[in-house]
Amino acid sequence: MSKWLDICSLASIGSDSGVCALVKDAQVAIFRVGNSNELYAIDNFDPFSQANVLSRGLIGDLKGELMVASPVYKQHFSLITGKCFEEEDVQLKTYKVRVEKERVEISI
Repeated sequence: MSKWLDICSLASIGSDSGVCALVKDAQVAIFRVGNSNELYAIDNFDPFSQANVLSRGLIGDLKGELMVASPVYKQHFSLITGKCFEEEDVQLKTYKVRVEKERVEISI
């Protein structure tokens, strides 16, 4: 059974942007698509720059799939699968995320 951890209010995540949260000693990047309740969560650690920066990346669409572009070397990571578009053998962990009563929660 999944346990859900309260992260922040939905209003604290701007439209088409991300925030970083510390979840059980791991940095997680949480992204909001538009002004909707559509949220995605992946590791915040960029394996190419070796830095926790993905929450500051730009989200968009690449080949019909939602993605974030690393703010350092510009690799693109799927928000759905965590796979890197340029290096298919590199994959980030994804997390289940939801909105309950205007609060963002991550499954742990």
